[in-house]
Amino acid sequence: MSETNMSDAVLTEEDRPMKQALYRGWRRKCPNCGTGPMLKGYLKVRDHCSVCKEDLSHNRADDGPAYLTILVVGHLLAPLLHVVFVHWRPDPLILFTIFSVGCVGLSLYLLPRLKGCVVAFQWARRMHGF
Repeated sequence: MSETNMSDAVLTEEDRPMKQALYRGWRRKCPNCGTGPMLKGYLKVRDHCSVCKEDLSHNRADDGPAYLTILVVGHLLAPLLHVVFVHWRPDPLILFTIFSVGCVGLSLYLLPRLKGCVVAFQWARRMHGF
């Protein structure tokens, strides 16, 4: 690879900062401009950003966001479930109801945001899907 190509590669890596892309992905916005919506509906990634026309069609998150959601929700609610059970000993049906609603609610909140982060990570690293 010639020196000009290597310097171009270094410059193009710098124009896609990771933290900014992940923050924009968390907000479900285009990782390039930060204003256009990344998702169409609940989880479908748009083919192109409606503001900056960035091509997002090649980014595929597959099962990554679901695994991350399970990881986060499980690590938050499992210890909380233990603490609540040990300290207050609520009726099992009440405990089940509260934690089921909490688990579903937290999962529905996190899933599109983590999908946005995975797509933004791919975009920042120029991975073009897995």
